[in-house]
Amino acid sequence: MNNSVTNTARLLGAALRALLVLTLVTGVLYPLAVTGVAQGLFHEKANGSEIEADGRVVGSSLIGQQYDLPLKKGQDTPDRDLKWFQGRPAGGLGGNSVNTRYKLILSGATNLAADSGAVNGTCPAEPEAGTLCARVLAAKAAVVKDNSVRGYTVKPSDVPADAVTSSGSGLDPAISPAYAALQVHRVAARNGLPVAEVQKLVEDHTQGRALGFIGEPRVNVLELNIAVKELAARR
Repeated sequence: MNNSVTNTARLLGAALRALLVLTLVTGVLYPLAVTGVAQGLFHEKANGSEIEADGRVVGSSLIGQQYDLPLKKGQDTPDRDLKWFQGRPAGGLGGNSVNTRYKLILSGATNLAADSGAVNGTCPAEPEAGTLCARVLAAKAAVVKDNSVRGYTVKPSDVPADAVTSSGSGLDPAISPAYAALQVHRVAARNGLPVAEVQKLVEDHTQGRALGFIGEPRVNVLELNIAVKELAARR
């Protein structure tokens, strides 16, 4: 009996010591080591790739934002603020309906097939409402209208794919150089800036392919809009 109690106590003691040691190693030392390495070598990325302007954090280079005007009475969706470069459509975003204590935006795709609304592989002039074809044609018409200014007319054939389609998450922070270039004249006109200077901003903020061959050239919209704001403030 005494031996049994002694053995049990010894096993419990060993288990308790193992618990304490593993808690210390995996719950304290390891997280501190990982955090230290991340902050030391990858400080910007470890903190969420934050972007600062006017001395405060205004967003992340990894998450797209919408640049809209304040919602007017009777509107379900706000109008775009055409002073700024616009990102890709966010057709897959949804609202939080479960935990209503916080205003959350849920990322996601539209889940519409590539041929949604198409007839024989082509979008008809009047596609069925709610289909991908309907969304793309409506978005293309809006891009043409919004970006056609005096002395510069956008044709439907000028509109790149990323201007009318959302990414898989709906939170893509970047657009193609072609879509950025298409918006230059409108942004310049709305802000009273020379077209050449705004075009130079686009060129300066165009990033190449990762490692020279991964992905496509891109322009971070938030960083570009901050540059536009700074340029307008200097004039």
